[in-house]
Amino acid sequence: MDPVGRLVRAFRVDQRVLALAFARMADGVGNSFLIIVIPLYVGSEVVSGRTFGLEEAVIIGIILSLYGFLNSSAQPITGRLSDRAGKRKAFILVGLAGLTVTNLAYVFAGSYAQLLVIRGLQGVSVAFIVPTSIALVNELATTRDRGGNMGVYNTFRLIGFGAGPVVAGAVVATGPYTLSLPALETTGALTISGFDAAFYVATVTAAISYLMVTVLVSDPDATKANASDDLAIAVRDPTGDKLLDPVFTLGIATLFLAASIALFATIQPQVNTHLEQGSTWFGLQFAAFVLAQILLQTPVGRASDRFGRRPFIVLGMVLLVPTTVVQGFVLTSEMMFLARLSQGIAGAMVFAPSLALAGDLAGEGESGTKLSVLTMAFGFGIALGPFASGVLISYGFQAPFLFGGLITAIGAGLVYTQVEETLERPARVSVADDD
Repeated sequence: MDPVGRLVRAFRVDQRVLALAFARMADGVGNSFLIIVIPLYVGSEVVSGRTFGLEEAVIIGIILSLYGFLNSSAQPITGRLSDRAGKRKAFILVGLAGLTVTNLAYVFAGSYAQLLVIRGLQGVSVAFIVPTSIALVNELATTRDRGGNMGVYNTFRLIGFGAGPVVAGAVVATGPYTLSLPALETTGALTISGFDAAFYVATVTAAISYLMVTVLVSDPDATKANASDDLAIAVRDPTGDKLLDPVFTLGIATLFLAASIALFATIQPQVNTHLEQGSTWFGLQFAAFVLAQILLQTPVGRASDRFGRRPFIVLGMVLLVPTTVVQGFVLTSEMMFLARLSQGIAGAMVFAPSLALAGDLAGEGESGTKLSVLTMAFGFGIALGPFASGVLISYGFQAPFLFGGLITAIGAGLVYTQVEETLERPARVSVADDD
């Protein structure tokens, strides 16, 4: 059997899902590169120009947050448009093309205003990718294997996202790089700065993703034939049995989950002082959540195909409460690492099953609209968490984590009361089923 066939059989997913997962892993490496590189680049002597009367740290914050704001805000629009067009692949390629071009544009940017425009365009570009790729995974799956498909997709995406920052700083720090090429014998060697090298890496990974999607991914026939006309995002439950629409409820829970895990990001000095530790320990604690996600997304997703979505989502949201609150009270670096790892385990129980449940509820041709509720909510949650912790930390070290525990408890209550199971009976998935 060929290597691709072995991978498809091993992961028990459609070949197109696996190709899309690897493509998102590649562009995830490049995009997460920029999380580390852009603040360094903005603070370097390479960038100059008007600061609009703002401090450099504020400019960095605006550039980074603009990406998340535009990305999250545009996702319902791009998801809905892809539903109306009945196409996913075309939207993903538009986004990857935009990401490739904007990654390269950093090489030529030298002012704060230019960086602001480029990062904003990147946010819009990624908004074309996120809801449509999730929708495509949803449409290539069935009720009995949707959780596993979502888990595999998220696992590889997170591997890419987690790998980028590990090497990004090293790429910048070890530059400049000198290339000796035969064509340059008369003019000397080509020198590339560490920043430019990082931007080239991000460009190449986005281009690789574009090629993979172009060659290996295609829209399912159902998407092309059944794009829905009624694509509004419901807030109230259309059946009248519950107060809130279940997909909207999952969106709120996802918002609270993302905010609770992102509380940690902006209070590194306070965490290090409280635990009397260095930046290395903080990096390990920050990575613990991602590690748990990588290890558990696929098995939890598969388990939700067998035993139902709702039990995992409810249990995960409930476990998020103590695993978030305890971070405000631990006294050692080791205990904080275990707390973050436990929080990651709880989060893994929510992510893939939530996407699978929302996918179960999405009719043919409306996956982009339905699933964009969750992807948008996650983006806004990642932005809300750091803001909340930055404000609340002045009230004491425990305050941000108590806030995180409160909102995750509310999310658990909403899921328990407003979301019903979508699987009528356990669906046993085996390798034989895929033959």
